[in-house]
Amino acid sequence: MAQNVKLIVFPVSDVEAAKVLYSKFLGVEPYADSPYYVGYKPTDDLEIGLDPNGHDVVSYVDTVDIKGDLQALLSAGATMHQDVKDVGSGLLIAQVKDTNGNVLGLRQPVK
Repeated sequence: MAQNVKLIVFPVSDVEAAKVLYSKFLGVEPYADSPYYVGYKPTDDLEIGLDPNGHDVVSYVDTVDIKGDLQALLSAGATMHQDVKDVGSGLLIAQVKDTNGNVLGLRQPVK
């Protein structure tokens, strides 16, 4: 299934203030800057996102079979938090909760 965490999304209540802080913390400016998502790529293989509508910190791993990997996590004891969803241009995400209530994400990039 997964290798490395590729994306970590932080919920923020004030996106403008968060952009100032995260730009300084990460040492880069956002590559994506919209009212619903701000994205940073501090390295080639890691993205940090800010979500003004989020409620949980979510770590995502990339997958080539999001439905199969989602089912594997559910079979291993996770519970569904968000079923597979296209968030734009064919990018698919899904979320589960582990047995402690932490949210884990799967992301299937566009092929």
